[in-house]
This record gives sequence, C-alpha cells and structure tokens, in this order.
Amino acid sequence: MATPTLFFPRGMEESHFRPSSISQKCSSQMIENPDPPSAADQRDKELQQSEEEQGSGITTMTNIETTPSGLTRDEFDSLRQYVAEFHTYRIRRGYQCSSLLAQKIHAPRDVVWSIVRRFDKPQTYKHFIRSCTVEEGFRIAVGCTRDVIVVSGLPADTSTERLDVLDDDRYVFGFSIIGGVHRLRNYRSVTTFHELTAPGGGEIWTVVLESYVVDVPEGNTEEDTRLFADTVVKLNLQKLSAVAVGLTRDSAAVGGSGGGGKI
Repeated sequence: MATPTLFFPRGMEESHFRPSSISQKCSSQMIENPDPPSAADQRDKELQQSEEEQGSGITTMTNIETTPSGLTRDEFDSLRQYVAEFHTYRIRRGYQCSSLLAQKIHAPRDVVWSIVRRFDKPQTYKHFIRSCTVEEGFRIAVGCTRDVIVVSGLPADTSTERLDVLDDDRYVFGFSIIGGVHRLRNYRSVTTFHELTAPGGGEIWTVVLESYVVDVPEGNTEEDTRLFADTVVKLNLQKLSAVAVGLTRDSAAVGGSGGGGKI
C-alpha cells in the first residue's frame, strides 16, 4: 500500500515542526503512604485541587461530547462508558489538545487486536513509518520501548515510544512518545477495541476507538495541532482496517481449502 501524501495545515509546514532532539527520562519515586485522610480532609483536598486547576486552565476532556465520524449516535451511545473510562484526559487549555477517532472494521476483534498488540511491528498498519527497531531480547510488555524512523516528508525524523497499556482481556492498548526528533511533545494515546452488531443483527463488526493528548507546539494553535494529529491517526486506522480485512479474507480462503484458517 502506497504511503499517502500528508498536507500540513496552514502554519504547520515541515519547517515549523523540526525541533532539536527531544529526550525524556522516566524515573520512579517511592511515596510514603501515611494514614488515609478523613472524608473532610479529602473534600478539602479535592476542592483545593479543583481551584488550582481552574486557575491554571486545566480541564478534564472526556471526548464524549461529539460523536466521532464513522459512527451513528446510537452506536456511540453504546460505547460511551468505555470512552469515559479509557479516553478521558486532563489537559491544559491552550497548551494541549485531545481528540477521539473511530473506525469500523469488517473483521473479528481478535484479528484486529493481534495486529495492534505487536508493539514491535507498527509499520504493519501505520503509514509514515520507515522502520522500527527494538532491543535485543525484546519482549512485549508494559514499559518496553521501540525506536521508529519516520519516512521523509513529515515534520519528524525519529520517535522513541513506550508501551503503557496492554490488556489482552479488555482489548486496551496505549503508548506514549518519550523521545526522538519530532513535534509531538508529551503525546499519549489509548486505543480500545469493541464488538458491535451490524444493523439488522447477526454480523459483528469491530469498532476501534483511538484517542490522544499532545502538547500544542509553540507558534501553532489547538486547531492546527488537532488537524495534523487527527489526519495521521485517521490514515493509520484506515490502513489497519485494510490489513485486518485482508487477513480475515485470506484466513477464510485457507480454511475453505482445508488449510486450517490459522492467521
């Protein structure tokens, strides 16, 4: 499948998106937990936090206000509980933006999930990735990382990404960008996979919901940043759909000829 041409929105040309190398180091801290606070203390703490957030422009973005393109209102209503649970972010207005996209795929959920959970093979379904490398002895587990080289023409060269969520029981996948040469600072993404009965009953579709939060680069607007990120995610979801449908079709053909149908 040919890599599509990505047009940058006004004010977000390639030259605006090529910064110096971004590097973030993660560390863990041990936090002592004293006796649990009383209900009154907890309410005071929540009130103080709320006041601080209002003053700093921090707000909770649930991504449930608008039905994503590709879903009907009734379909989205049936998924709102998952949106509230997995696709809610605390963002700072004017400095960060968030979005939720959806893709209906005519393939079993297990097939679609098997493609995305391969954290070491994002190029299977993502456009704009030239190659992906992982450390020797790599094992897919929360906390593992991958180094991605991006195709030319994008406002990026490399990206170091960490697997944050991998839930095989609930079909939840999440990663964040922690380094590289690009403009997607503090990018975090969560993808969930849901079964949905097609209109008329019987046939079951897979609905993929993917959301993200990312910093707005200096000199750009929330709208420009969201348009750029949405375009990349949307193209990736469309390719994911094509790959999953192709695997399902090939599996059915193999199964029909007595080959067992194993994907």
